[in-house]
Amino acid sequence: MDDSSTLRAADVTAHIPPATSPDTPSAPTAPAAPPPAPATGGTSRRPARGGVRDAERSLAPDLARGAMLLMIVLSNTVFHLWDARHGPSGWHPDEGSALDRVAQFLLITVVDLRVNPLFAFLFGYGMTQLLLRQRAAGTSERSATRLLRRRGLWLVAFGFAHAALLLGGDIIGFYGVVCLLIGGLFLRRSDRTVLIAAGVAAALSVALMTPGLVAVASGDLDALGSTGGDPSTDAYASGEENALAAAGTRLLTWSFITSLGPVLSFASHAAVLLGFWAARRRVLEEPHRHRALLGRTAVVGLTISLAGSLPSALAHVGALDVPGEAVSEEGALHLVLEGTGLAGGLGYVALFGLLADRLARRPRHGRAVRAVRAVGKRSLSCYVGHSLVFAPLLAAWGLGLGGAFGSAGMVAFAVGVWLLSAVVAYGLERAGRRGPAEAALRRLTYGRAADATRR
Repeated sequence: MDDSSTLRAADVTAHIPPATSPDTPSAPTAPAAPPPAPATGGTSRRPARGGVRDAERSLAPDLARGAMLLMIVLSNTVFHLWDARHGPSGWHPDEGSALDRVAQFLLITVVDLRVNPLFAFLFGYGMTQLLLRQRAAGTSERSATRLLRRRGLWLVAFGFAHAALLLGGDIIGFYGVVCLLIGGLFLRRSDRTVLIAAGVAAALSVALMTPGLVAVASGDLDALGSTGGDPSTDAYASGEENALAAAGTRLLTWSFITSLGPVLSFASHAAVLLGFWAARRRVLEEPHRHRALLGRTAVVGLTISLAGSLPSALAHVGALDVPGEAVSEEGALHLVLEGTGLAGGLGYVALFGLLADRLARRPRHGRAVRAVRAVGKRSLSCYVGHSLVFAPLLAAWGLGLGGAFGSAGMVAFAVGVWLLSAVVAYGLERAGRRGPAEAALRRLTYGRAADATRR
């Protein structure tokens, strides 16, 4: 995410090659600063500057992050329905009122497995923005590399604490490892290398979906998957009444997500790498220059996403008669749902870019736009803040209210929590204050350079 939020990685700027295409910007996001003083020899151990300043921020990335936080809190609702009966998929309850079924249908269609690629793209985009700012300030390669590594490690530490105390499905640690792994390997590579790597990762993601497509085409929908899976609430320990036992289960789940996820999540790899490429061209900072690209991506991406998610959504609510195996986590329809998530995530990014382009032509933005943007600027604080409300109120080791909700009630609760975070973020914005988590991460990552930038 953004430099003032959790999902920004760090800066390894010294070896980004010059842009080779006509639409590639010749200057980084921030105005170029003088090179380091000769006395340092360009090898200072400190970053040349701290994080992003308000004057350097753009509407589209912040708007996308703010809206993305709503999608994340909606996707996390299934973790807390611990007393519901779950179907073969293990995710959404296999029961409920008409409103519950509508909520389940909409979540599967527009949210499930679409948020992570969106998140990954914005994370990669933010890493490159931060890198370019450090490069403009004259940061040495060694200092930038050290900054990248330090930020990634702190994200892992933040994620560990988040999982131990609140949410086993934490993604902060996941992206900390992505920062170290994908950032270390590709952030300083040429556009050609980045695009080839993104293509390979996308091809691997499609290859994993191929057995599902073959099963759908042949009509042999029970050839893959099984109906004996455990509900996802078990892995996230929301139904565990013992707080210590719940923490142990959450950390086990988090360890799996954080260690294997960054290696095997090919869709996330592709999205991060495409974020690198897009940030070098300022696609979201200058959407007016890229309307054709954004328009094509939105239409194609969201069309593919909808085509991949509708069969699973229809099958879940009983409008499509399929074997239970087909909608299980290894089933044919679930593989198609997951395999089209990358297209959906990129489509959402493009849609937010087009929206920001339209809003940028207005002399003033309304309070709603400013509040969503304020959430995006404080995405780490809001993400953790959502868990601070959800976990104690909904988990069985807390007040246990998750056992009384259906899907529709949980969606309404999630929207209410997000709106509360928007009100708080807007208040902080008006007061000129960062989110507490952003302030802590910035200080831990940049040290004194963070204070110098603020001054």
